[in-house]
Amino acid sequence: MVTSLSATEIDARSVYEREYCARGDMENRIKEQQLQLFADRTSCATMRANELRLWLSSVAYTLLVALRRLGLQHTDFAHAQPETIRLKLLKLGARVLVTVRKVWVSLAESYPYRRQFEQAYANLRRVLDRLASPPASSSVLVVASQ
Repeated sequence: MVTSLSATEIDARSVYEREYCARGDMENRIKEQQLQLFADRTSCATMRANELRLWLSSVAYTLLVALRRLGLQHTDFAHAQPETIRLKLLKLGARVLVTVRKVWVSLAESYPYRRQFEQAYANLRRVLDRLASPPASSSVLVVASQ
């Protein structure tokens, strides 16, 4: 590795671990989005349409990363690639029944990732419940002045 930093400024190990490896990790995240979420498809006739495709791919990647971080913790998919999450958890057959008050999603009994799907749903419900209820420490004390 070649750098313009002198050895007195920073040692080689720190440069490698902090700068070089971080750059490689970022390139891997970009490659994930391009190859697994089709961000490299720019086959539309107009630049605006291709830009929209890239935006949608970026939003999809952000949502999958958030799902992995918040919903898939403590499951087999906690460190899974976006394509694995998409193919095994999201791209599935189910029967959806919408009533006035509820939406029922019925998965097949033979769905092999049912336990992980249910765990992800429970994790996301906990996150939503935490966001919906204010923390106890944020209560406001109102004192009447005389």
